[in-house]
Amino acid sequence: MKNTKDNQLFDRRAAAADARAALLKAYQAARVADGPARTARIAERALITAAREERRLERERQKQEEHACAAAEAAEMQAAADAAAITAAEARENAEKARLARLVEDEAARKAARDLRYANRKARRG
Repeated sequence: MKNTKDNQLFDRRAAAADARAALLKAYQAARVADGPARTARIAERALITAAREERRLERERQKQEEHACAAAEAAEMQAAADAAAITAAEARENAEKARLARLVEDEAARKAARDLRYANRKARRG
């Protein structure tokens, strides 16, 4: 079936312009009708964004608290390690002092025994 209408360029351009005008009019009508719902959606998105930002700030605060807690725990562990090292050093020093004291006592006892033997030998001779 042949198109009986004569579609000249002018007619086609007019039809395209009418179609664009109709689309624009429909878009504007939909936008006006959607005004309150759009405002509500914008407000809802703003609330969601604010809640998301609040959650992000809370996570950041928790991370900072965890880092502070970890740093405090590390400082406590370091202090405990330092105290243990100091205690161990003091124990080694005390053990060394005790060993030296025993050596001095043993030497004094050997000298006293030697002196006693010498005195006994002198007493026997005369």
